[in-house]
Amino acid sequence: MNHLPFSILLITALLFTSSIAAAVSPAPSPALSVLGCDDKCGKRCANAGYNERCLKYCGICCGKCEGCVPSSPYADKAECPCYRDLKNSKGKSKCP
Repeated sequence: MNHLPFSILLITALLFTSSIAAAVSPAPSPALSVLGCDDKCGKRCANAGYNERCLKYCGICCGKCEGCVPSSPYADKAECPCYRDLKNSKGKSKCP
């Protein structure tokens, strides 16, 4: 029986899993750009310490709330009740 060296098997496994991850990762939704989420979230997350994470979750919330995002980093979330009321699995606010 012919056995491949362990390093070749490891490389093959890594390439296979990375190709699956690339195939599964979502592409940017055209609906979010139509709603203006990129610009709105850019303003909302302008002062965020973790900007990429803020933009990610803001984009998710913006899409679910049909484009409603509070107008500035310090704006009250009450401007958008849907945005305010979205919760994560721990019961905390999902939206930045």
